[in-house]
Amino acid sequence: MTEKDAEAPGLARLAALIADETRAACLLALLDGRAWTAGELARHSGVAASTASEHLGKLVAGGLLTEERQGRRRYVRLADERVAQLVEDLAAQVAPEAVGRRPRTLRAASTGSALARGRTCYDHLAGRLGIALTDALTGRGLLRQDTGFALTDAGLGWFEAAGIALRPTGRRPLARACLDWTERRPHLAGVAGAALCRHALDTGWCVRIGSGRAVKVTEAGERALSELLGIEAAALRA
Repeated sequence: MTEKDAEAPGLARLAALIADETRAACLLALLDGRAWTAGELARHSGVAASTASEHLGKLVAGGLLTEERQGRRRYVRLADERVAQLVEDLAAQVAPEAVGRRPRTLRAASTGSALARGRTCYDHLAGRLGIALTDALTGRGLLRQDTGFALTDAGLGWFEAAGIALRPTGRRPLARACLDWTERRPHLAGVAGAALCRHALDTGWCVRIGSGRAVKVTEAGERALSELLGIEAAALRA
């Protein structure tokens, strides 16, 4: 077996781990960056609690999830940003098929519309909101996209002036492109993307809609993003 072939068994195990609809649903739900209980994921996936627990055990054993316990409650979350990037990239590959399929219920249509408008992608902002932020940063010379995503000196100054702390950890890049599965264009991820998302939620620029990944921009957020980046409110409401 060649060195390249030696990776095949591990790749096959990873693919088999994800290739289950219930496990895929759990992974997609956890892209909101938060910890969920097994019961919450069971209800989200439409399966029995015992079934969800079995699937979550496989995902933990496979290194895609981490778990922690608080009393009798068991919480799970995505293991790290690399897992989130893998799930989001795979979702982007099947997006055209999913987008072309009509929602079966009004609730599904509303959820899909909210996710497309704005959502969290693990720990950064995605959807039309994420693209609007990325375009505004790029248009003002704060972010470069010509040789991969990179903050300019002006961009670093903008984050500091806006009171958004950049906290590099490990080998995580300061700025990284993440392909948006609804917009089919890259949005800002990495340390800068996470910091911007965290600041938007902490300051009330954005609020979560329900218990899922969807977010919406508040009136305070519209004012702040207009002043700081020149983004028109209509672009955030579309």
